[in-house]
Amino acid sequence: MSATSTPDGSSLWRPKRAASKRVEALVKGIFATFAFVSVATTIGIVLTLIFETVSFFSEVPIWRFLTDRAWTPLFANKQFGIMVLISATLLTSAIAIAVALPIGLLAAICLSEYAPARMRRWLKPALEILAGVPTVVFGYFALLTVTPFLQKLIPGLQGFNALSAGLVLGVSIIPLVASLSEDAIYAVPRSLRDGAYALGATKRETIVSVVLPAALSGIVASFILAISRAIGETMIVTIAAGQNPSLGINPLVPIQTMTAYIVQVSKGDTPAGSLAYKTIFAVGMTLFLITLALNIFSYWFVRRFREKYE
Repeated sequence: MSATSTPDGSSLWRPKRAASKRVEALVKGIFATFAFVSVATTIGIVLTLIFETVSFFSEVPIWRFLTDRAWTPLFANKQFGIMVLISATLLTSAIAIAVALPIGLLAAICLSEYAPARMRRWLKPALEILAGVPTVVFGYFALLTVTPFLQKLIPGLQGFNALSAGLVLGVSIIPLVASLSEDAIYAVPRSLRDGAYALGATKRETIVSVVLPAALSGIVASFILAISRAIGETMIVTIAAGQNPSLGINPLVPIQTMTAYIVQVSKGDTPAGSLAYKTIFAVGMTLFLITLALNIFSYWFVRRFREKYE
């Protein structure tokens, strides 16, 4: 008699298989529920933004929203020029990107191509610890340490400014760029490197001409994710950049980003349902559309790059 049979000769596989199918169906149901909750939450957020934004534009023409040259919805003379907040957001994000992208990419190359395996096991977690620092701590670091230091170097730099906020914001997203880019570079097959070395290429030539192009899709994805993170950052720009909505690209003066304005209204005494209250949803929808455009571009670029090299 086989080990899988009962004394009367009936097989034990059938009940075990049925139990396994029930467990598998239960696990699939749990995963499907979690997926549904995630999708439903996203749909709920988008619908909330849409309904409140439509209500806002029923009172404020969209042409004023796009063409006014000032943002003063909380003042008696109300103006709704969203470009004021967008310019401030893009200014701090551009400074942050100028800091984070080159440093993060060079750190990723160092970790993947130059650092010994033992050193890499220590350096990468140490770098990623920086990502765990609360952004409010970065904000106070920018306000109380970076700004006074920059004021000694740059005459006329005000206490709240876009420069220090952008620099510290760039430092805060370095781990994001470095970690994701390093994963993409490290995943490049060793055979590509060996082939380049066999043709006489140096290590630098191999990295620049073979490794980086092969990992470009992952590197670009990390860049787009870091840019989205910089655009959506709240506490650093709220604390260090100020709350002065002004149109311009001067990084030495106080500015107000989209997220900082949302914080200003949300923590104030603005009545729910008022026009000033509805502005935060219009600003939030604008921020959502910007990050959505970035994600679509990232998806398109990665897909096209992969099709090109497949």
